Amino acid sequence: MANEDPTDLPSLRPTSWATLGLLSFGEELSGYDLKKWADWSLRFFYWAPSYSQIYSELRKLEEIGYASSRVVNKDDVRGKRLYRITPEGEAAMTRWANEAPVEPAVLKHGVMLRMWLGHAGDPEHLREVLLAHREQSEKMRIRAVADREGAAKEPGWAFPEMVLNWSVKYYEDERDRADAMLADLDKFARKQKRSRRTPAAKRTSDELRSHSV
Repeated sequence: MANEDPTDLPSLRPTSWATLGLLSFGEELSGYDLKKWADWSLRFFYWAPSYSQIYSELRKLEEIGYASSRVVNKDDVRGKRLYRITPEGEAAMTRWANEAPVEPAVLKHGVMLRMWLGHAGDPEHLREVLLAHREQSEKMRIRAVADREGAAKEPGWAFPEMVLNWSVKYYEDERDRADAMLADLDKFARKQKRSRRTPAAKRTSDELRSHSV
């Protein structure tokens, strides 16, 4: 298998492989379970899917034979559909994880885009944006800490635990960078105030000198 060309794998989006990856942990899961598992781990570093996205990906995986499903009924109540990875899906998941090229990480930071355009923005609004970003980063850090503790209790989640540990550090860094940028913003505001006062003081000094002549 290792010498096969990874380009002969189906042309799936990374989100499809992420969904298949959730199934690869060996449990039979519903769409609700997959959403919960994604929120528990994937959202911190890659993807926070909606239910519609999850079910769309599951349908696609079933069509190509990488996942199968069955409906479980209980007490004559409309049952739920459970999904499981197939042997073909396991083989493809293993090949993709080990052989497919890794796309470079691309940072698209909306907060930093606003800061980059700070000359066209309102300083107070920029401060509010940074404070909100700091608060959100701290919330994500706390959530990642809790989920990391949960992953530590699951024997098969050693690698997700490592990624959640990375996520904790990432959001710590985001929080601390926001603090540093808030300090830079305050420093810039003080500098602007001084620069606005200087011309007026200079004019007053010039006027006093002219009157004394």
